[in-house]
Amino acid sequence: MRLKLYQLVAILASILCLSVSAQADPLKLVVLGDSLSAGYQLGAGEGFPEQLQKALREKGHDVEVINAGVSGDTSSGGLSRLDWSVGPDADAVIVELGANDMLRAIPPQKTRENIEAIVGGLTQRGVAVLVAGMMAQRNLGDDYAEAFDPIFPEVAKAHDALLYPFFLEGVALNPDLNLSDGMHPNAEGVSVMVRNMLPIVETLLKQASAS
Repeated sequence: MRLKLYQLVAILASILCLSVSAQADPLKLVVLGDSLSAGYQLGAGEGFPEQLQKALREKGHDVEVINAGVSGDTSSGGLSRLDWSVGPDADAVIVELGANDMLRAIPPQKTRENIEAIVGGLTQRGVAVLVAGMMAQRNLGDDYAEAFDPIFPEVAKAHDALLYPFFLEGVALNPDLNLSDGMHPNAEGVSVMVRNMLPIVETLLKQASAS
């Protein structure tokens, strides 16, 4: 009888340890993007993933934000590296791609196909997704903008993903919030982006926790 009681206690202790261990694992949020999220020319801790992680933890979220940004990457590049950039342990992903497609005037239909494949592939894996949208520069012409801008909201809607309409909201074209190239956010600009996106990222984490 003592042996059975001892075994029962051991089993219960093991279950408790496993439960505590599972609860202790932070959520893994991957930022799949280009130079805008990779921290182009920024110092340690100044990039978007790093500032986002800090802001989320200050609000009590147990989360690890992983920087999977590659400077110069297009949506094609993001798709080609999707499986190794977003590992099987990822709980949520922010998809921030498309700016380089636009700058290179890649046909919007090709960009749409790539973003569709990325978001669709992630949602099929049961990963919570937030699509960070981009807008075309108006000097590319109305036809290009009319084909490019709707890609992000339409793909997000099709796959029931969250949408943040414009990743550079509040920062684009503001010289005080960008590097000297006028295209990439500086550290202060990133802080504005993080502050603006924080509510919807918190919603993303709730979805990831629920799933």
